[in-house]
Amino acid sequence: MVHNMKLNPKPYGMIKSGAKTIELRLYDEKRQSVAIGDEIVFTNLEDENDKIRTRVLNLHRFSSFEELYDALSLEKCGYTSENVKNASHKDMEEYYSRDEQSKYGVVGIELEVIK
Repeated sequence: MVHNMKLNPKPYGMIKSGAKTIELRLYDEKRQSVAIGDEIVFTNLEDENDKIRTRVLNLHRFSSFEELYDALSLEKCGYTSENVKNASHKDMEEYYSRDEQSKYGVVGIELEVIK
């Protein structure tokens, strides 16, 4: 199955370069349909013609981003060696409220770019 998701330019570029291999999302109805082996086509929000095709390698499910941040490599999630020491699960509250996290849980979608 092929899924479509949009990304801001910075995380999009990190996935494209291979620096980011885990995409963090709310485990809502849309993400619950994603399975290992599926493909995700990411579209750059600043250029709808700029797309990356990826394959899902693993799904890391947690009840909150706080749990996810304690369990996964934050460098694989898009932080750099320069900013990882300031990384906080609260960074994700810009996108997903605590209520949404409580309702759905969260997922780290581990992927590889399909060349």
